Amino acid sequence: MLMTESLTETQWQIAHAIALTLVKEETDVNELGKAIAYLRTSVNQPDGGAKFFKYLKTLVSNGQQIGHSGKTTNYYRSIERACNQYLQREQTHAQTMLQILGWAARLMRYYKDASPIEQITLPLVSTGGEQPQVRKDSARQPVAQVTSSHDFVVGQILEATVTAIKGNKVTYEILGTTIKLSEKEPKKAKFLSEGQKVKVEILDLKEDGSIRKLRGTD
Repeated sequence: MLMTESLTETQWQIAHAIALTLVKEETDVNELGKAIAYLRTSVNQPDGGAKFFKYLKTLVSNGQQIGHSGKTTNYYRSIERACNQYLQREQTHAQTMLQILGWAARLMRYYKDASPIEQITLPLVSTGGEQPQVRKDSARQPVAQVTSSHDFVVGQILEATVTAIKGNKVTYEILGTTIKLSEKEPKKAKFLSEGQKVKVEILDLKEDGSIRKLRGTD
């Protein structure tokens, strides 16, 4: 079960927005992990948040020298842009930034497997005003908010909708939410159709309690 009590609804949406932005830009989650490690070392300093943003700027400026591949600088740029867009107003609260980014890294791993990623909509987070506010017209319920209210177990049977079929690969949408997983169904795919309601069985879970693998049971 995901533990989200330490984040406000707005901060939770920000974590989702950062994660989705970085996954859609094909950013290496390991590079975000390194940035988080730097923030952790300065989190208790009065200017820890400001130092973090300065660190990101330095990464982008020196990416060619310190990067391990030609893509590394692009990863740094994506991370800096996402943090500048969503975390600027939290920079005086380094501990909160650390929590948000920690969840963003976890969600990146989740969203990376939640294909098709292009069908998942970014949370609409406003960064204007005194405090960032989540717009009320946010179209989709956050994935982690869904999993936090459900204790998934291996062997559990769930209702799902078939949203896409490509060859023998079937994409299931679970519980009418943004939880989408694509699985190879060589024996079932040809008998299914998009929009069809089916039953699926959970075969494996990730460390955070979210679904790693499932299969159709109908």
